[in-house]
This record gives sequence, C-alpha cells and structure tokens, in this order.
Amino acid sequence: MRPIIFSKMDFSHSSLFGYIEDLQELTIIERPVRRSLKTPEEIERLTVDEELSDIERAVYLLSSGQDIQGTSVVANLPVLMRQNPAETLRRVLPKIREVLHVAGVEMQLTAAVSFLTVLQEESVSIHTYSHSFLHIILQNLEHRDAGVSNAWLETLLAVIEALPKETVRHEILNPLVSKAQLSQTLQSRLVNCKIVGKVANKFEAHTIKREVLPLVKSLCQDVEYEVRTCMCRQLEHVARGIGTELTKTVVLPELVELARDEGSSVRLAAFETLVNLLDMFDADDRSQTVLPLVKSFCEKSFKADESILVSLSFHLGKLCNGLYGIFTPEQHLRFLEFYKKLSTLGLQQENGHNDNQLHLQTLEQEKKYISVRKNCAYNFPAMIVFVDPKNFHLELYSIFFCLCHDPEVPVRYTMAISFFEVAKLLNSDVYTIHKELVTLLQDESLEVLDALVGHLPEILELMTNGGENNGSESKLLSIPDLIPALTTAEQRAATSLKWRTHEKLLQKYACLPHIISSDQIYYRFLHRMLTIILTNNVLPVQKAAARTLCVYLRYNRKQEQRHEVIQKLIEQLGQGKSYWNRLRFLDTCEFIMELFSKSFFCKYFFLPVLELTHDPVANVRMKLCCLLPKVKSTLKIPTDKHLLQQLELCIRKLLCQEKDKDVLTIVKRTVLELDRMEISVDAFQKKFYENYLLDQEKERQEHLLLEMEQLEKEKQKNEGRSTNINDKMFEKKRRDSKTSSVLAKSINLSISGSSSGTSAGKEEKKSKLVRSQSFSTQVLHPKYSNIDKCPNKSSATGYTSSVPGMGKSCMLSFSDDSFWTHSAGNSGNAAFPSSCSRNLFNSADQKNNGNKESQSRKMSM
Repeated sequence: MRPIIFSKMDFSHSSLFGYIEDLQELTIIERPVRRSLKTPEEIERLTVDEELSDIERAVYLLSSGQDIQGTSVVANLPVLMRQNPAETLRRVLPKIREVLHVAGVEMQLTAAVSFLTVLQEESVSIHTYSHSFLHIILQNLEHRDAGVSNAWLETLLAVIEALPKETVRHEILNPLVSKAQLSQTLQSRLVNCKIVGKVANKFEAHTIKREVLPLVKSLCQDVEYEVRTCMCRQLEHVARGIGTELTKTVVLPELVELARDEGSSVRLAAFETLVNLLDMFDADDRSQTVLPLVKSFCEKSFKADESILVSLSFHLGKLCNGLYGIFTPEQHLRFLEFYKKLSTLGLQQENGHNDNQLHLQTLEQEKKYISVRKNCAYNFPAMIVFVDPKNFHLELYSIFFCLCHDPEVPVRYTMAISFFEVAKLLNSDVYTIHKELVTLLQDESLEVLDALVGHLPEILELMTNGGENNGSESKLLSIPDLIPALTTAEQRAATSLKWRTHEKLLQKYACLPHIISSDQIYYRFLHRMLTIILTNNVLPVQKAAARTLCVYLRYNRKQEQRHEVIQKLIEQLGQGKSYWNRLRFLDTCEFIMELFSKSFFCKYFFLPVLELTHDPVANVRMKLCCLLPKVKSTLKIPTDKHLLQQLELCIRKLLCQEKDKDVLTIVKRTVLELDRMEISVDAFQKKFYENYLLDQEKERQEHLLLEMEQLEKEKQKNEGRSTNINDKMFEKKRRDSKTSSVLAKSINLSISGSSSGTSAGKEEKKSKLVRSQSFSTQVLHPKYSNIDKCPNKSSATGYTSSVPGMGKSCMLSFSDDSFWTHSAGNSGNAAFPSSCSRNLFNSADQKNNGNKESQSRKMSM
C-alpha cells in the first residue's frame, strides 16, 4: 500500500509545482536582456575630451563619432552659427557636407530643419548663405527617400523667397529646365513642379513667359498623372505671376484640357484651380468656359465621378458667389437645389444612386457623405449671401434646421462655429434661428458647445438688437427655453472633465446682465457661481466664476440682493473654514477693485480683507501681502484716513509678529512698495486724471442704480396706497352713503393740496426720471466682448441698463402717466442728488433714516 501512496503523493507534488518550474524556465529565458544601456567599451568611444571648444568638439564628432553624435552636432548648427559664424562656416559646415552623402534619414531631416533655422534667424547675410548652404540643399534635393526630399524641398522654397533674382536665375531656374525633361526621375519632375510655382512669383511677366511657360506646358502634358496633378495645382501661382492677359490665353486653355483628363486626381486639381482663379477671369470667360465646366462637374459628381464630391461641396459657396452675376434665374435655382441635395446626402434614400446601390453604402461612403455635409455647413453663410438674407426663411431655413440637428458631431460642430456669421447676415430676421441656438446649447457633445460659446455674447447681442430693430419687443424674451438651456449647458460642462470648456463658458456668461433681467440672473445664475467657487476643484474655473459673479453683482438692481451676496462672500469665503476659500476671497476682491468704484470696495470689503492678516495659514497671508498695494490704491485722503490707519496698523503687526520667513520676506518687499505709493486725495489731481475719471464714472453709475431702485419702490408704494384708499372708499360707500361722500371730499381736498404745494419737488423728480431713462437707453447696445478684456470700459458704458429683459418694462413703467400723478405728492422724498462726488455714496443707515422720514411724511398726508 505504501508504494501506491508514495506514487500518489509524488503525482500530486508534480501537479502542484509543475507550473512554478515552467515559470522559472521562462524567467531564465528572459534573463539575458541587457540591464545597462551601454557597455564600458561603448561609453569609452562616446567620451569626448571636456577641454575641447564647441567648434573642435563638433569637428571631432562629425569625423570619428557615431551617427547619433553627428546628428546632435547638426541639430546644434544654429547655435554654433550664432556664437561663431566664421569658424562654423570654415570648419564645421564642410564636415556636415561630407557626412550628409552617407547620412541616414534622421540626420538628413535634422539638417534640413537646421538649415532653415539658420536662414530664419539671419545669422549670416543672404549672399553668404547662398554661397555656403544653397549647394548643399540642391545636392540633397533628389534624395531617394521621399520624406527627406520633401524636407529639403520645403527648405529650398523658403530660401527662394529670400534669394536675389540673379541667384535664383543662375542657381535654380537654369538647371530646372534641364531637369524637367522626361528622362529625369518622377521624383525629380514633381520637385520641379513645385519649384516652378514658387519661381513664378519671383520674376516679371515677360521673363516668366519666355523662360517658365514652356516648362509649364511641358509638365502639364507629362505622361505621369502625378506630375500633371502637381503642375495643375501650381498653375494658380503661375497665373498670379503672369497677369490677366496671359492667364486667359495660356493658363485657361491648359486648365480646360486638364479638366477633361482621364485621371480623376487631375480633374479634381483642375476644378479647384479654376475656382481659385475666378477673380482673374472676365464675364465672358466665366459664362462661356468656366460655367459649362462647373455644370459638367456637378452632373458627374453624383453619377460617374464621386471622387470630386467632397471638393465640390467645399468650394460650392465660393463658386456660387463667384459666378453669381452670370447666373440666369433657372441656373440660380438649379445650383441652390444642388446645395440642398448635398446638405442631406447620406440621410435619405434618394441620393442620385441606382436602386441596387441604395443599401450598399460602405464605411468609406459614409465618411465621404459626412465630409460633404460638413462642407455644406461650412458654406452655409456663403449660401445665405447667394440667396439673399431676405429669402432665408423660405429657401434655406429647412436646410439650416437639418444641419443643426445632423446626427454627426462634425456637422453640428461646424454649424456652431458658423452660427455667429449666420446671425450677422440675418440681421433683423435673426429671431428665426432662436430655437436652433437653444438646440445647440443643449447638444450632447461638448465640442459643439465649446464652438458655440466662443461667440455667444455677440450672438445674444445680435438677437437682442435684431428684435429691437424690428420695431417690436425683443423676440429673445419669447423663447422660454433660453435660460434653462444656458443652465443645462453649464451643468453639463461642470460634470465633464473638460474644465477649459467650463472656464470659457463661465467667462462668456458675464454677458447675461445685458440679455436677461436682474432677478433671473440672481435666482438662476448668481448663486450657481458662488457654489462653483466653493465646491469646484479647478482654480481657473473658480476664478472665472468669481469674476462673473462680480459682474452680476455689478449690474444687480436690488440693494437687498446685493447686500445678501456681499454678506455671503464675506462669511463663506473671507471667513470660511477652508484656507482655499479664503484665497478665493482675495481673488474675488481683486475683481471687485477692477469692476467697482473705490468707495464701494472701501465700504464693504476693505476691513474684511485686512482681517486676513491674522490668518493661521501662511499662504493666505502671503497672497494678502501681494494684494496690499492694490488695496491701498483704493483709499482717498482725508475721507479714508481711518482706513489708512488700520492698514498701517496691520502692516506693523505683520512686521513684528510674523514668524514665517517667506511671508516676512514678502511683507518687507511690500512695505517698500507701499512707501513709494502716492495716495489719491478727494480733490482733483492731474496725475491721476484717467483713473479719477474712470472711478467717478463707476460711482455715478452706482448712484444712478440706487436712484432708479428708489424710484421704482416709490412708484410701487404709491400705486399700492392709492388702491387701498379706493377699496376703503368703496366699502364705506356701501355701508353709509352719507359718510362716504364726506370722506371722498376730504380725500380730494388733501390730494389737491399736496399736489399744489409740491410743484418744485415734482420738477426735480421729473429730471431724475429723465436721467434714468437716458441712462437706460444709453447702453441698449453694449459690447459684451469688452466685459472680460477691458472691464473699466465696459463698466463705463452703463450700470443699470444692462438688463434689457427687465429694462424695457422699467422704461415703459416710467413713461406711464399714472406714475407722474402718484409721485407728485411724494416729491419731498428725494432719493439722491445727481452729482458724481464720493460724498454722495451715503451709508445704509442714512438711507434707512431717509426712508423712515419719507414714510412718516406720507402717513401724515
């Protein structure tokens, strides 16, 4: 029994450890892999004497070094030319010329780039360059490797632009004639085609006619279709060089012949060249020669030659507008229908193919159709010009709808990019594409959203102004889905990983005060910006949200809402538990100093900022010290003398109590900067003239905002009081007719007495309303693009009128006759004077007291 048991145990042992032995064999196989990059012998060969100069080291490495060392010397050639051009040309360049004969592809490509860099940096004169470098370039131009040949060709084409004419004639043009013969290689003839196109712009027309045009005709009739295609694409440069007359007699016949070539690539090149040269042909050439060719291309594109379809769709807008003057109405309609057909290609069954091909679209065909629709989206603005914007809704709106709802992202992306151009062209009819704007804002692809947001402020401005130019209320307000679409777009960008799109979106949303009402911004966007500052983890996104929040605060029309936002900024950011929030509070204060007046910052944010000098985190104190010069610049003497004393006290405490070395270093540097600063005074100073005017304009707008808010409140109270009086009169009349008649007489007497006794107050109230209305109408057409780039200028354009959605209703209510009647009896409650000085920015207590007094006077009346 034991042998049996032993055999079983042995079997189980082998089964358990068999896989481990196999793994050990595998590791043995992998062990011979080299663990060091270079052997000691190789390191010895790569070692160079450190005492050699740069020139000597370069010569040594090119002579006896390895290929990688020689490539590094060639890559370092521009540096050697800057340091010692004479020795480099004398000793290094000849060695490079020798090495390039047997060099590999990597060194050849590196040399082509280095030679071009030397030319661009102008390390030597063009004469010296042509004498030393040109021959090396021409020698390597016909390298057997196509990539190397193209690299040297690019260098040569750049050199031709800088060379003098005589050098080009002797060194390039004359050898070119002999090399363009059929006996030369295909690569050589292709290179010559591109050189001919570059040389054509270098000489006069008669020289090109005598020396270049015979070569051009020869290459256009080459036996290889690659050469004919390449030369056909260079005919545009040749035509620009020889002028209109020779183009008509020489180039146009060649293009017509090439357009009927058997090779599809040749026909495609001929078609594109014809489109690019339309401006050089007169009306007869266009109608008799170009138009028949274009019609044949369009007919064949769906039937026999689909290879031209993508190119035709790309150039169709340019083609239609270039031939616009010679189209008959029938031809005009025909090309428009052709464009409509291309715009829906691949989305419907009837696309011009035979029935047996309808369901056999390959992947290549689908890609081609997507490219065609994308090109149609690219050409959509040009087609609006072609049909006239007045006919947009009738002729092109259905195509616009289809392209904006296309199932492929590249098509919708292209439409989003061109949406701004479409809106500009439609002008007063821009309201017809509001729904498509909402659709693209809600697009599932963030690429589409990113493309649309780039011009979102301008688009919304055009839509607002377009509605006003129509003589009716803004049609932007007739789209209830706009605000939900904007909020949805921001939330989708926030939940994605593309923080740059989110940052861009938040920056562009700073235009919304000019588009929608202040209450809509407050309830739908402002608190969202504060949430992003508190919760987002990306610093650029937080800063963008902070700046946009400051813009919203700048244009908010209700003082209670402003105070609430300011309180939240101080409590949740400035006094927040996280040091990150306190850093963002300092960023927000920077934006407030940029957008608001000095008095506004000093009133609400000066002391909360100084409290951060006691912050337990060194980074917060460091950032605060860097901000102190800007903080000090907001002070005015003698009004803010007490704030200046607080600032100096905080700086003394930092100097005496600061223990962190880095913070202390910044504090000392900041103290020196603060000592050099000059504080502006309340009186006018010529030195601060521009800043003074900007600040006074900001203060004027802030005061005007408060005036308008006060007037609106008074109107609402007066209307409510008159309604209550009428209700009481009706109730008492129902109870006792005699008592009600007596009460009505007494009320009429009191109203007439108050209105006759306050005529002067009524005139003052009228003047304020006129100023408020003029201020509202002053900025009905703001430039939203300046909000981010130049906030001072944008703030100077207006403060309260940035809410067209609510501004119109306010203007209408101001012009209401009932307002003048009710406000006549309350003229004693003057809101604010019209002056721009700093003393007009009263404290909140003074305003509250004034309101109480006015209410008591109203009750007494």
